[in-house]
Amino acid sequence: MTEPLTKYEDRAASSGANKARWQFLRGFLKNPKMVASVVPSSQRLIDRMLAPVDWDRCDLFVEYGPGVGTFTREILRRMKPDAMLVAIDPNRDFISFLSRDIRDPRFKPVEGSAADVENIVRDHGYDHADYVVSGLPFSTLPDGVGDEIGAATGRVIRDGGSFLVYQFSPKVLDYIAPHFEEIERGFEWANVPPATLFWATRRRG
Repeated sequence: MTEPLTKYEDRAASSGANKARWQFLRGFLKNPKMVASVVPSSQRLIDRMLAPVDWDRCDLFVEYGPGVGTFTREILRRMKPDAMLVAIDPNRDFISFLSRDIRDPRFKPVEGSAADVENIVRDHGYDHADYVVSGLPFSTLPDGVGDEIGAATGRVIRDGGSFLVYQFSPKVLDYIAPHFEEIERGFEWANVPPATLFWATRRRG
């Protein structure tokens, strides 16, 4: 008797998840200062972080530190068909993994620094980003890099757009507060480890 297709699909999904977890662990062990946690973000954290996004008004979404694509896949699932997601990561292994694993024409993985976001956005044909999400560990970045990322992100986001940040240290507030007019804060226990959440919005007018 032929085994139901759903079981094969379940096995494929499980295999893909295992590969992603192993790649995430490898990335953490290789460079723990640039990977905030040994465990990918929880679904509860993802849902809360993305809840304020106006997807109908989102043409360009930027992600810093996509890792193995835990947030990436959820963003693509919610984005409109003609939008673009640019994911920036300095880790070549993560970018290579995502390039192989995600086959979506809206997805553009870039090996590079979030501090160069303005040039990267222009290279993809846009003047501004609507939203940026980041799980980069600001508290362990090299001196000066956190300030550069905060300032560049403030400049690249359109009026009314937001910088969505989840962290395991509240220090990130020092880097984003000077560049955003409105900041909301939350906390998510259902994550390993629990995370502090920030929604920073540009209100230029």
